[in-house]
Amino acid sequence: MKKAFLQLHLAVFLAGFTAILGKLIELNEVLLVFYRVLIAVPVLALLIAFRSGFKSLHPKYAFQAAAVGCIIAIHWVAFYASVKYANVSVALVCFAATGFFTALLEPLVMKKRIEVTELMLGLLSIAGIYIIFDFYPQFQTGIIFGVIAAVGSALFPIFNKQLLNHLSPAHLTLFSLSGCVLFLPLVIPVYLQFFPAAYAYPTATDWLWLTVLAILCTIIPFDLQLKSLRKISAFTVNLTYNLEPFYGIGMAFAIFGEHREIGWKFYLGMLLVMISLLLQMYRVWRQPERKQVVIKNE
Repeated sequence: MKKAFLQLHLAVFLAGFTAILGKLIELNEVLLVFYRVLIAVPVLALLIAFRSGFKSLHPKYAFQAAAVGCIIAIHWVAFYASVKYANVSVALVCFAATGFFTALLEPLVMKKRIEVTELMLGLLSIAGIYIIFDFYPQFQTGIIFGVIAAVGSALFPIFNKQLLNHLSPAHLTLFSLSGCVLFLPLVIPVYLQFFPAAYAYPTATDWLWLTVLAILCTIIPFDLQLKSLRKISAFTVNLTYNLEPFYGIGMAFAIFGEHREIGWKFYLGMLLVMISLLLQMYRVWRQPERKQVVIKNE
């Protein structure tokens, strides 16, 4: 059991490290995501082939998973744009607003009643983001991208929940990332018209960090998460992933010294977001355990 908990927390830590790598990789964010999935897809395919092999799948569900991959691509591009146009800490604070958009969008997509408590907790995080937006104009573009990333982060798990009834987590992730690979070449020319890239091909340093991002922070967390699920409940896995912003912001402070770029108003906004997150964690912890798990694609 202890090993499983260590595996789970390592997976969450590595997920939080993706924002750090987004700042270390100087490549434009849309190209960064493209090269990330270009590396990750064949590695994951080899892992599946080695472990369990490919099973006969209905093309309908493979296509739907690839379509969800388009949402993931938009989420990732917006997230790394938030890192680059603001900083890691701001991007992760905005990412924590996912709860608000989930509370708003899931009932609309699934045609069920809106949970007022979830919506209010989400609004608390939005208030925190607004404080940062209002007092730090230099971060405003990054915050807008961060909010878009949070919308994407809220949407793709909603659709994943349904697809997990028909696809294994491994195949769902593979087809989703494959959808990213097919979708991004259509987006890149348009995106670069508005947000030009300094260069199109990764440098040697970029390739190093991209490989780390694609394998250490994409494939390995996925693998660790599945291993931990053998001993730990899906409920605990989903709850633990709420720690990702804490890990990421702590690393950003330690590695980049981002605490020197911000003042007390940022901490006030972040406090509201974190209170919302902690209250939601407590609320979920008190609920009966759920059977389903939403595989994280961070």
